[in-house]
Formats: sequence, C-alpha cells, structure tokens
Amino acid sequence: MTTTAGRLRPTILDRYILRLTVWPMLACLGVTVVSLLLERTLRLLDMLSASASRFTSVAELAANLLPHYLGLALPVAFFVALFIVITRLDDGAEIEAFLASGVPLTRIAAPFVAMGVVLALISLIVFGYLQPYSRYAYRAVLHAAVNAGWDGRLYGGAFVVDGDSILTADDASLEGRRLQHLFIRRAQPGGGEEIITARSATLSTDDPKRVTLTLTDGMRAGESKTGGFDTLRFDTFVMQSDLAGASLLLRARGGDERELTLGELAARAGQPRPFLPRATLLAELYSRLARSVILPFLPLIALPLGLAAKRRRRTAGLLLAGVLLLAYQHGVQFGLGLATAGKAAPEIAIGGPFFLFAGFCLWMFLGSRQRPGETPIGRFVGLIGDGIDRLVKKLKPRKRKLGGTVA
Repeated sequence: MTTTAGRLRPTILDRYILRLTVWPMLACLGVTVVSLLLERTLRLLDMLSASASRFTSVAELAANLLPHYLGLALPVAFFVALFIVITRLDDGAEIEAFLASGVPLTRIAAPFVAMGVVLALISLIVFGYLQPYSRYAYRAVLHAAVNAGWDGRLYGGAFVVDGDSILTADDASLEGRRLQHLFIRRAQPGGGEEIITARSATLSTDDPKRVTLTLTDGMRAGESKTGGFDTLRFDTFVMQSDLAGASLLLRARGGDERELTLGELAARAGQPRPFLPRATLLAELYSRLARSVILPFLPLIALPLGLAAKRRRRTAGLLLAGVLLLAYQHGVQFGLGLATAGKAAPEIAIGGPFFLFAGFCLWMFLGSRQRPGETPIGRFVGLIGDGIDRLVKKLKPRKRKLGGTVA
C-alpha cells in the first residue's frame, strides 16, 4: 500500500491479492454456514414436530443461529482462502516473480494482514454484539415454541400434548383440520382417565378461545376412580378444549454471560458485587476478544505453510494448518472452562493460548522471510508428506493384488 497525502491507498498488487482471496473466502464461508444451519434445522424440526407453529418457529430459530455459526466459520473460511490463494500464486511462480523483482515477503503479506484486521473488526461485532442478542432471541423463540398451547391444528403422525390430554392421528389434511384414525388419552375431572378413538374427526375454531373436535364412528373407554371401566360406542361425539399461550415467561436477557455484549461484560466485571462471578464475566470477555483478534495473525502462518506445501505436500500442509487452528480454538475453550470454574485466572487461562499461537505465527513468518518455504516447519511438512506418500505406495500394491485375485 502506498501513502498519498497522509492516506493509505491500495496498489495493483494489493487489489490483485485481495480479489483472489475474497471469492474463495465467501464461497467457503457460505458452504460452511449453510451446512451447519441445515444440520441444526433438521434437529429443530424433529424437536418441534408436535408444535403447531413449527415451520415459523424453525425459520426464526435458524435466523437467530446465523451470527453464532458465522462467528465460528469466519476464521476457518479465511484460513482456507489464504491457503488456496498462496498455493495458487506459488504454482504460477508469481511469488518467486515478486521476490525476484524486489518485493519482500512482508509486502506480499500486507494485504492479507489488512484483510485480517477488517475481518477481526467484523468478528468483534458478531461475537460482541450480534451473538448475545441473537442467542437470547433464539432462547425466547424456542421457549415460546416448546411452551405454546395447542392452536387447533393436528398433523398426521404428530403428538399434541394439551394439558392432561394427548392427541394423535394417523393421517390429516394439509391444513390439519380433517383427521383420520384419531387417538385421544385424557384425564377425567373426577379422577381416572379415558381413551377415545375415532375413524375420522373434524377440528374447528369458531370460538377464538376454544377448539371444537367433532368425532365420528368411534369408541370411548373410561376408567373411574374405583378402577371400573365404562365403554361407549358412538356415531358422533363432540369435545371442546381451551387454546392456551405460553405458560411461562422467559427471564430477562442477561442471566447468562453469553447473552451480554462486550460493553456489558466489561461494565459488570467492574462492579463491586456483580450478579455473575467476576471471573466468569472476564473469561467470557477475553475469550471473545481472543477469537477475534487472532484473525490478523492467520496470514503469518498461512504464508509459510502455503509456500512449504508444494504440489505433493498440500495435503500435509493443510492438515497441519487445520490441526493448529483447531488446537487454538480448543485451547481458548479449555481456558474459558478453567477460568469459569475458578481454576485459573482469566488473563492466564485465555491469554496463554492467544500469546502462544500469536508468537508461533510471528516466529514462523519471521523465519521464512529470508528463504520462503525453507523453514523448520517447512521441513516438518515435508516429513508428513513423505509419510503420506509411503502410506499410499504401500496401499496401492495391495489394492492391485486384491483386484487381480477377484478377477
């Protein structure tokens, strides 16, 4: 980047590198977020299968999960995009051309680091402000869906719990009003319970506070308080049930430290007697900062690994990169657990993994400035690649032998 009148202006090299990085990162980010949301949506559909407003609730829940999965996928997508772009530049000998023309490796890394700074700011907004509100909104929607009363619709194969009654039908119309092969089990006012079956039934909600269920061609078996049974066959039987809303209100936001923004965490940690333990508040604050601030350091480790991972070493380089990033994320999570449990100070539990990983990134990058790719970590990647090659060679003859035997 060049400086003109006190302002930084991107050069052709910066724009070229950033253009190469943006599209792979967006593609990886989209695929990762959509995959995570689909998996969670299927679980939500199964959980809320008996809820009358299941489709509306699941859509709202999935929308509130978006900031959570976006924060998780952002460093992974950025790292994968860096690795793809660096290996692509290395394949075309473009990095060698840059170095031969006097462009140092530090200058090549500058646009990647600048992009990491921008993504770190976006991550701070996501982790610090979007996630706390969306987490509470997710819990509010889930609470309302789980505790919502029956709205007068029943879908085929679903079970509806309405107070002391359980209803299910083998088949139902699309709007959930005309039912086939209905089964009802409910408690009687004076004690005992009754079982009602019907060949068909119709649901209506003419009264906005009650639902009317008209059953045809069925049987009712009731148990009295004394243990006796009464059986009644009917051609038509009419039942009514109240339509109720959520039975309990969700607590106010802030009862969980994960529902607090960065500013609220810092403010509550500074209070003499915070509602939540101060160590818990500080651990949550530092863990969010550690997950965001690490993004500008990722190019410093992606460049040496990408240059070390020559054509037949890419699998080893990408594998090592994934292990390092996963180890950092789990290290921060482990430190968060230690600090929350009071086993270690939040500054040490969270700061330890951060400074270790950041220092390792700086060490790798500084060591690769003179001879890119010729570093201890590059030789280690080569050893891993050689091991993978030997394993593949050992497996190939076995496959051929098995194929010849079968023939």
